[in-house]
Parts: sequence; structure tokens; C-alpha cells
Amino acid sequence: METITHNNQILAIIYRDDDWVEGLNFITPNELFVQVGSWWYDKGKKLASHVHNDFERSAMRTQEMTYVKKGSMKVLLFDEKHNHLQDFILKEGDLAVFAYGGHGYEILEDGTKIIEAKNGPFVDVETDKTKF
Repeated sequence: METITHNNQILAIIYRDDDWVEGLNFITPNELFVQVGSWWYDKGKKLASHVHNDFERSAMRTQEMTYVKKGSMKVLLFDEKHNHLQDFILKEGDLAVFAYGGHGYEILEDGTKIIEAKNGPFVDVETDKTKF
């Protein structure tokens, strides 16, 4: 697992397919706006049935997570002022969580399949994003 920071802020956490560990492993620190974890259990493992309680939370920005199901993509990483910092490749089985800064994507293979998750609710593109 790799955490990319800039000015003491987490820009991205990269969790490669090879980073999996058995059991429950939270990838993100508790204070981030969205929590991402991995599960690795053997057959027969039972996890307690549960509901999530209503509890007001506040998030000032959207945080995004992408998971590459098939194919690959290049991620372009930027700071808060839109300055390009670095690029990295996500391959099948890899995921990245984006907190601060900016990001762009380039799909590298035909048929690439990505799952994206972010906190909501979604308002509209103009409210949620500044494109550059």
C-alpha cells in the first residue's frame, strides 16, 4: 500500500492487488470522509448481521475511490492548485482512494472496467467539480 501526500494532506492511497491481507483491513485512516477496507476470509466465516445507525456526519468535499475490475488506467495526480505532481498506473485488482488535490484518468486498454465510489449525495457537476 502506498500513500501519496502533499503539504501534509493525503492526495491518494494506492492499494494494489498484492497488498491484500487476510481478515478485515481498513485502507483509509478513520478521519477521511469515506472509509475503504478489504475483506479476505475463508468459506464459512460469518460476519454479524447489522444495520448502520443514523449519525450526522459532515464532509466538505467529495472523496473518490476507483477500483480496476479489468484492464488498466493511468492516474494523473495534482495538488490543490492544479499543479501536476505525478502519474501512476492502476492495473486489474488495484484501487485508489483520492482525498485532497486533483486527479485525471486515461484508460490504457480497450474494455477496461472501473468501479467508482464516492460520498454523496450528488448535487450536480458544477457544484461538485472544478474541471481543468
